[in-house]
Amino acid sequence: MKKYFIMSFLCCLSLSVFSQSITLSSGSLPPFQEERMVEFAYTYDNMSVGKMTEADYIDKKVGDYNEKEAGRGDAWLEAWIGDRQERFEPKFEELFSKHMEKYDFFIDPQEAKYLIIINTDFTEPGFNVGVARKNASINLTCRIIDKATQEEIGVIKIRNSSANDFWGTDFEVGYRIQECYAKAGRELAKFLVKKLKLK
Repeated sequence: MKKYFIMSFLCCLSLSVFSQSITLSSGSLPPFQEERMVEFAYTYDNMSVGKMTEADYIDKKVGDYNEKEAGRGDAWLEAWIGDRQERFEPKFEELFSKHMEKYDFFIDPQEAKYLIIINTDFTEPGFNVGVARKNASINLTCRIIDKATQEEIGVIKIRNSSANDFWGTDFEVGYRIQECYAKAGRELAKFLVKKLKLK
């Protein structure tokens, strides 16, 4: 039984590690070899959540929570929106910076010539109820913009960025999604290093 559990765990871990993909879907990468700075901006346009539109998902969650306890749904909605600026976006940039600092590559909104607009296309909130779980994941479209001309240079797609807590203690949805952004930030950094051959 123990052997079966370990094998199942390793299989699940392998799927979560290797199912993510990141590709340059159109255009090209800017000359970051010389210009090692970037600015990020974030949008959530037309995002779907699970099998629903975000609007339908919000209506359902707010309604269900408020029915159980007055005001609980409104508090949930405040956290759902607030977590973007307070947790998800900072975590993305924290892991991106952590990987890129050794290449003298920094996030600098004032000096950077290029802006990467990151749209979250899809969010799977997942769940963890102890005896059963489903990992959270996100899909991102990253549009690289020349700030001087507003020209779109290239588009990077990140699919199925999923990071589950090793100890299985990710019971809170904001934490699960936050870790997906952390992984996406790290993987974008690794992608740029590899493609641009940064040293």
